[in-house]
Amino acid sequence: MESGRTRSQGTVAANGLLINDLLVVLSPHARLVALAFLVFFLSGFAAVLYQVIWQRLLVFFSGADVYSITIIVAAFMAGLGLGNVAGGKLADRLGPGSSLRAFAAAELAIGIFGFFSKFLFYDVLYTQLPQLGDNIIVATIVLFASLLVPTCLMGVSLPLLSRALTHDLGDAGRIIGSLYGWNTLGAAAGAFTTTWILIPKIGLEGALLWGAASNVLCAIGAFAIGARRPARRTTIVGPNSDRGRAFPALPFSSWILVYALTGLIALGFEITWFRLLGVVQKSTAFTFGTVLAVYLAGLGLGGAIGSRFVHRGIAPGRVFLLLQFALIWYAAVSIALIMSAIGRGSPARLVAYLGEYEPYYVYDAVLALKNATLTDLSSLAPLAGFAMLYLAIPALIVGPPTFLMGVSFPFLQRACQSDLQLLGRRVGALVSANISGSVIGTMITGWWLLPAFGTAITLRILVGLGALLAVPLWQVSFGRSRLVTTAGALAITVAVLTALPDGGTLWARLHGSATHAVIAAEDGSGVSVLKPSRSSRDTAVFVNGIGQSWIPYGGIHTVLGALPALLHPDPQNIVIIGLGSGDTAFAAAGRSETSRLTCVEIIGAQLTTLRRQSAIQPYPGLTRVLTDPRIDHVIGDGRAFVLRSGPVFDIIEMDALRPTSAYAGNLYSREYFDLLRRRLKPGGFAVTWAPTARTRDTFASVFPHALVFGDIMVGSSDPIVFDPAVIKVRLEAVRDYYAEAGIDIVGLFGPYLAGQPHRIGPGDARKTADLNTDLFPRDEFSLPD
Repeated sequence: MESGRTRSQGTVAANGLLINDLLVVLSPHARLVALAFLVFFLSGFAAVLYQVIWQRLLVFFSGADVYSITIIVAAFMAGLGLGNVAGGKLADRLGPGSSLRAFAAAELAIGIFGFFSKFLFYDVLYTQLPQLGDNIIVATIVLFASLLVPTCLMGVSLPLLSRALTHDLGDAGRIIGSLYGWNTLGAAAGAFTTTWILIPKIGLEGALLWGAASNVLCAIGAFAIGARRPARRTTIVGPNSDRGRAFPALPFSSWILVYALTGLIALGFEITWFRLLGVVQKSTAFTFGTVLAVYLAGLGLGGAIGSRFVHRGIAPGRVFLLLQFALIWYAAVSIALIMSAIGRGSPARLVAYLGEYEPYYVYDAVLALKNATLTDLSSLAPLAGFAMLYLAIPALIVGPPTFLMGVSFPFLQRACQSDLQLLGRRVGALVSANISGSVIGTMITGWWLLPAFGTAITLRILVGLGALLAVPLWQVSFGRSRLVTTAGALAITVAVLTALPDGGTLWARLHGSATHAVIAAEDGSGVSVLKPSRSSRDTAVFVNGIGQSWIPYGGIHTVLGALPALLHPDPQNIVIIGLGSGDTAFAAAGRSETSRLTCVEIIGAQLTTLRRQSAIQPYPGLTRVLTDPRIDHVIGDGRAFVLRSGPVFDIIEMDALRPTSAYAGNLYSREYFDLLRRRLKPGGFAVTWAPTARTRDTFASVFPHALVFGDIMVGSSDPIVFDPAVIKVRLEAVRDYYAEAGIDIVGLFGPYLAGQPHRIGPGDARKTADLNTDLFPRDEFSLPD
């Protein structure tokens, strides 16, 4: 079951032979074919690089909430689907030689677009035309239109190369499967390299240059192959015939429907895998690229190996369908077995980590690897956790089913290809159908299934949809085995359905806790879990697996919210980005002068869990956050909310967010801080948690006036008055408000009023180019040099 979203990551569809095919060269033609596979490997590398970078660029324009991300992914896949249809028709019309030249031209055009894509997606859409993102319909049209050309060009590549390299219909499954394998392996390399090397070292814009250079090399390679390509006689087999076929066949239109269904199911599994592994890894900047690389590597290896066995004298359609059933069964059973093991406390290291508040810091593992020596194996100890979280668990959950997806692809091609003159169109139509199913899967999983039913039930629905494959399996089976095969597949499917855990058990175990002790909720953007703290009677708030805050209030989040509100002479209109436990919002609303406080949270499930917590165990501070008429809760992207607002705020602050969390760079960049500056009233404050020196330098480079209270920075375009005597008067006025939540606000602020904060004035900021920017989120992707 090939994932359409995989194609959205740039896996336009394919790649080549195994290593021995590249080394054992028997003829000049074999050399050219091997070179073609390597060219398509590079094409896959560039395509997924673009997908990763373009998605990050476009969220500045549209926002990073589930609806915006889904639209971006759907737009990318829709272009690929249209490109496959057009490429198939074009390939059959042009013939082998011209198809190769058309592929080269397409790669060159993609490279040109990639080179200028930062200008279009960031400089134009985000910087010059952000108002187009205000309306969801207009934004959708803009996103589809902006991605249409490059993704269509990516989509034409597989049909064109398939037609260019296939001269004998008997080789169609092997050639197309080999293309699929190498292209997908290239995409896996692109996902890993972009995440772990290019973005950390040269940023988004620099990575785009690598993508463009890769496309140019692809074009040069394709032109070189075309120039040396000897004239070959093709073996044409008439319509609806297949030499040696001795098995029942489905009409091609039926295979279109089947492959669309498998695309929908595969995309649904992919989204749930990313959610589960995001919680396990506690959602760092490296989660997406690493899991994606494992996913694509499984597909690529499967495609390459499947192409080696596709000529065996077996019914390819039946094999394809049985492989689909097998991967569905594995996807369900693997999750069930892992949850069962965690419930028994094994492996102990993993269970302990899942319950921890803090994430595993990738920086430490990479540093240990750089400093490791063979004479001191103890120096490799930090790598154990990294290997378990980022390699072993993704490989165990994602690797085998994606491998089976890849293996099945050449068998599908063999089952469907019966006329060389229609080869390109059939390749394009199949891939387009799979992508169409994946687009539907993207929308119903992200917009409906996960918010309405949660991950556990969504998994059951996907497995249940897989049971529909029993219909075509019956049709392509024969003899006495028909009933046994079909009934057996259905029976196993029903059995694995019963093995899957319920939602409460799933999230409790993935947070190292008992089911009765957690409150869990989901929406399209993520998972919120409340559970008792291990070190105290507090309730810890977890979002996507990572600890965010506590109940009751009275710690650093209280200071973060109250400090700027007490500094400001008249804080009427406040925005807080991030809800957490509600502590920061509660603290910021302490003064009677505040008439409106807007709390913007991208994961709406947090409100759900807090409301459940308040109903079960009322706490005055949380009750105030949920019921105070001055506090508005907005579900969406905080940066996008500020972008689409005017200069109306007295205070804008982001609740504490670890700089290494996924997409955290969008809220620690120079451009983000400058956006805050432009949305403040005269004398208004921007506030950030600044746990790194780079964050402090970035903040100070924007605001000419800033006060530094440890890891908290308050900045303004105007001088900030810090008068402890005035603040003490204000503290006395709000003492009862905070006491209602059990907070001694006067005592909490004692250390902050004991001395003067560090003051940064005009010209005091350290001159450095080592800043966080939108195009180079250095702290988010921080690795040792």
